[in-house]
Amino acid sequence: MALTTLDPRTALVAIDLQHGIVGMPVQPHSAADVVSRTAELADAFRSRGLPVVLVRVSFAPDWADAVPGRTEHQARGLAFPEGWDVLVDELSGHAGDIHVTKHNWSAFHGTDLDLQLRRRGVTQIVLTGIATSIGVESTARDAYAHGYHVTLATDAMADAVPEAHANSVERIFPRLGESGTTAGILELLAKTPN
Repeated sequence: MALTTLDPRTALVAIDLQHGIVGMPVQPHSAADVVSRTAELADAFRSRGLPVVLVRVSFAPDWADAVPGRTEHQARGLAFPEGWDVLVDELSGHAGDIHVTKHNWSAFHGTDLDLQLRRRGVTQIVLTGIATSIGVESTARDAYAHGYHVTLATDAMADAVPEAHANSVERIFPRLGESGTTAGILELLAKTPN
């Protein structure tokens, strides 16, 4: 894990830190730790006037906007409790934050995330969230394909399956960007001219 630089126009992108997701058991970091570290990063980004993007996953009550593909693990049609898709309080309430609602694994697919970032001159993103191997990895792959520099805060993400988290961190992320800890990213951010 080696962090080298953050671009002057870097955005924080937090994936699916909402009540229904952070309530699931995850590893190797607790959901509370993921939220706390993401909130710390978000505060640092906001204090420097850098964009903070809060992504949530949600579906219409009739699932009309859900991915229709046939899979062995079907989530389509499940009944979620009221408020499952509401962002956690630790990240809410900041008027300048960008909010993106996705209906797919990646925060780029079918949303205006790329447009929101490009209009702000963003060239790099720092990713956090749950689940590492699903929403975070899918977004990292698309960010890389869109030409963004990608930094992954590996202690600010977790997964329901520890082997899936490890596979993403050890095998996939090194091909998509640079990985580091929250502390390392904060240290680098403090040194980045704005």
